[in-house]
Amino acid sequence: MKKLFVLLLTLALVLGSFAGCGGAAEDAEATEVKIGLNYELTGPVATYGQASVDGIQMAFDEINAAGGINGMQIKSVLLDNKSDSAEATSLATRLMTQDGVVACLGPATSGNFMATIPVATGNGIPVISASATADEGVTMDADGNVNDYVFRLCFNDSFQGVTMANFALNNLTAKSAVLIQDQSSDYAKGLAKNFVETFEAAGGTIVATEGYVKDDKDFNAILTSIAAKDFDVIFLPGYYQEAGLIIKQARELGITAPILGADGFDSEVLLQLAGADALNNVYFSNHYSNLDEDPMVQDFITKFKEKYGADPNAFHALGYDLGMYIADAIERAGSTDSDAIKDALASTENFVGVTGTFSMGADHNPIKSIVVIGLENGVQATSVKVDPK
Repeated sequence: MKKLFVLLLTLALVLGSFAGCGGAAEDAEATEVKIGLNYELTGPVATYGQASVDGIQMAFDEINAAGGINGMQIKSVLLDNKSDSAEATSLATRLMTQDGVVACLGPATSGNFMATIPVATGNGIPVISASATADEGVTMDADGNVNDYVFRLCFNDSFQGVTMANFALNNLTAKSAVLIQDQSSDYAKGLAKNFVETFEAAGGTIVATEGYVKDDKDFNAILTSIAAKDFDVIFLPGYYQEAGLIIKQARELGITAPILGADGFDSEVLLQLAGADALNNVYFSNHYSNLDEDPMVQDFITKFKEKYGADPNAFHALGYDLGMYIADAIERAGSTDSDAIKDALASTENFVGVTGTFSMGADHNPIKSIVVIGLENGVQATSVKVDPK
């Protein structure tokens, strides 16, 4: 019996020492929190992904320098999905099952972001995009149920399409419009649908509808077709790669009508492709404007220029807000448990960001304002803020 007692006592002491080691390991792990960044760093929409990452990393650097989140330093795990949805899915799986992240940020575009949603749902890890604007398939499933682990910081395409139609009608007194649409993009289709419905419901007329597909370069045929028509504005839902060329070629053909777009215009590449002379009388909806005189916005612009040596665009600002938003949720959750973080994300109220103050709606979409920016010689010259109705 005495030998058995000694044996049991020794075993208890050994187990106790292992438990102590386990506690030390857990304490060590608690000094940092891993957040996945799944972004388009190369490929056709790399400008969106890189800008988003620059903003996120700026936010994380500021938070870490100030002591981190509840004493934990943020460790970002950055991966390049190459602007490919299949790659985005694969990287989401890696981040959530191998890299030990508590949440994933990105991708930037709707299609790539939606490709990661089943992975997030299956693993119970929140995913958040600051710029996935698609109406369907993002925060809500096909049956109208909220995707519990999915959030976004931007308004959706419906809001942009409706806003630009009302801007054409009310600010530009347009009565007729031409639609030039990217037929290969769900993003463009959603914008076009809501623009047309709103414009026609208010008495406007769509006098022509033309289409193109991603990577087209020569638009002279469709532009020559509309040049002889009588219209007040052109609505051009699409991304900067094709929009820049369309605007350049339209102006070269003598088409001077206002050209309207959405946040897909927001890239320095638009100016490179179109040229400054062509980018007059051009307007697009966006999440942020560097013309905003809010002290918080101006402070962000100053700090961004000091860090990166250039003016920020909306994707930089959205990325910055996204970094701050996930940190705020983790702090309020008081935990690195992904379910607790998910609940904190959903319960966000009056979050103050450089792209506006918002509360998270029940559908996991933010309730926030939109900005319509006007360009003169390729430079932002006017900014009109439109509040949600």
